[in-house]
Amino acid sequence: MSSTTSLETDRKADAPRQGTPLIEVQNLKKYYPIKKGILSKTVGHVKAVDGLNFSIYPGETISLVGESGCGKSTTGQAIVQLDPPTEGKVIFQGRDLSTLSNTELRQLRPQLQIIFQDPYSSLNPRKRVGDLLAEPLLVHKLADKSEVTRKVDDILEIVGLTKHHRNHYPHEFSGGQRQRIGIARALILNPKLIVCDEPVSALDVSIQAQVLNLLKDLQQKFQLTYLFIAHGLGAVKYISDRIAVMYLGKIVELGTTEEIFKNPRHPYTQILLSAYPVPNPHLRNRNRVVVEGDVPNPANPPKGCSFHTRCPLAQSICREKTPDLMGSGHTVACHFPLA
Repeated sequence: MSSTTSLETDRKADAPRQGTPLIEVQNLKKYYPIKKGILSKTVGHVKAVDGLNFSIYPGETISLVGESGCGKSTTGQAIVQLDPPTEGKVIFQGRDLSTLSNTELRQLRPQLQIIFQDPYSSLNPRKRVGDLLAEPLLVHKLADKSEVTRKVDDILEIVGLTKHHRNHYPHEFSGGQRQRIGIARALILNPKLIVCDEPVSALDVSIQAQVLNLLKDLQQKFQLTYLFIAHGLGAVKYISDRIAVMYLGKIVELGTTEEIFKNPRHPYTQILLSAYPVPNPHLRNRNRVVVEGDVPNPANPPKGCSFHTRCPLAQSICREKTPDLMGSGHTVACHFPLA
């Protein structure tokens, strides 16, 4: 096979514009009803995502970080409309996805793809790899049967596998290889945005590095745009252009990777970075900031700043007024941001 595949040629011919957001998220909310009683009456809502505003530009990687349950994965699924938002807008290249019909959304679906966290459960164990990769091409009618095998072989080689792997079942692969298959399945439709939902958290550390390097190489080769969701700050620091820190369904800080790591302005961001392991032995005894208490119930979030119940800097205004995300470039939602 030639060094430049048909997929590479297609992507280079349709490179996204620079300077205009690829995705604009406006007041995004996702609430899940709490039902009780024989009649399943709605008695409240779990506010998984509660009013997010941010943009993703062509070719960049923006990462969502935060504790488990803060709404990161829900945000990713809402953006690609796998779990449509309760309220708000997701504008993709000038089109509000919530206003599209099922037919229009289906036509747009190849451009919005997702890589799932668990490579073991995200692949159908009853299908061969070749069939798993061919299915999206056939469903969206992006290739006829005579082209499918060639495109499958091309994409397998691109992600570091071989054409012989298309005849194997998922259980015959290691975790890292399965995740490469998951990446290939997202990439084969020639998308513009890929949501990477904790794609390396289920892998060994050495394999994590290989997958992250693969994602970076693919981004440069095909001008991809990533929304990267992760717990590990090491992976986030390596792959991200910008970082959005989430807490209890809200973004509390947003800035470039360098700004977030060198000058965190929200107390919660400082706590996350304090827990980040540093490979320098001379810094192992650095002062750590320890957070106290548990994450509040998203079905009954605290009034005012959602972090005030655990914040060492909280004052009376924090208990009454919700801070807005303020600033230019490096934004923070805090009444008393760190210097």
